[in-house]
Amino acid sequence: MSYPTTAALLKLDLNPGKPPILYTETPDDVSAWAAEHHRALRALVTEHGSLLIRGLQLWDAERAGAVLHRLAPARMTDKEAFARRQEYTPGVYSSSAWPPNQPMCMHHERSYVLQPPGLVLFACLTAPSAGGATAVADAATVLEALPAELVQRFEQEGWLLTRTYNDEIGAPYAEAFGTDDRRAIEDYCRAAAIAFAWQPDGSLSTRQRRPAVTVHPVTGRRCWFNQIAFLNEWTIEPEIREYLIEVYGAESLPFNTRFGDGDPIGPDVIQLLNDTYTAHTARERWKAGDLMLVDNVRTAHSREAFQGPREVLVAMAEPLRQAQCPPTAEVSAA
Repeated sequence: MSYPTTAALLKLDLNPGKPPILYTETPDDVSAWAAEHHRALRALVTEHGSLLIRGLQLWDAERAGAVLHRLAPARMTDKEAFARRQEYTPGVYSSSAWPPNQPMCMHHERSYVLQPPGLVLFACLTAPSAGGATAVADAATVLEALPAELVQRFEQEGWLLTRTYNDEIGAPYAEAFGTDDRRAIEDYCRAAAIAFAWQPDGSLSTRQRRPAVTVHPVTGRRCWFNQIAFLNEWTIEPEIREYLIEVYGAESLPFNTRFGDGDPIGPDVIQLLNDTYTAHTARERWKAGDLMLVDNVRTAHSREAFQGPREVLVAMAEPLRQAQCPPTAEVSAA
């Protein structure tokens, strides 16, 4: 079977409200197909922000992993993870463990680390019976749609992420940092501009200030690039939020976000952010075997609530240095 030419990859299905979709015949060797078209596919992702590829039949972890390895030969380790993941092969993970009935709102993967991924790859082994789409939203468009005063404040101050690691909610610190050696964790935090404090009960609390707006390393467009809404207490379902506050206290939630100066972010701001994302969301339901590539700076992504089994593999690549993707606010340990 002959592979589609690079020119054929330009024949995309572009429809409003959906990500760009590339339909392809199933190649005999999907790994070789990915290697042959790697650059062309990456160029399309830069141009459009995301790309859903349908027809590769990535139905098992071995086949999907081979393609992810070809498209992202230098995959990133998931340090500072906020939720548990299973690692299938080096740098290829399961989706974050998150209740199926709870959506994961729009965010940019690991935008709280010093070197976030520039590219995120998803491979759907099993599609859910309902819901579960990995929806996307253009970060430059979202930025332009937000109130100028709010954007200006976040540009000047950045945003603050606070975390309290425990063994019940989210990833424990040993899993998030890849070690239970306190000295190694402290060294990592210092190098990553993260303020830390060990609590009397043995838990770890951290604070880190990060930029909310950045510049795309290729196009130069300003992008709304953060996880302010996703990791904020007001995005959590009310009954779950009340439970977490009762158990951990308002100042020791597993994760929360604030304005860069430490002021709380009210529910009205979080609702505005999520509504703006919703107004600019594109979605396509997963089909088993699909592959999706997302420019992590240009495009936010979400995971919608779902029913039935859902298995999606994730890989992250192309770590961004500040020189490539300059922030608009100071990065610090707060």
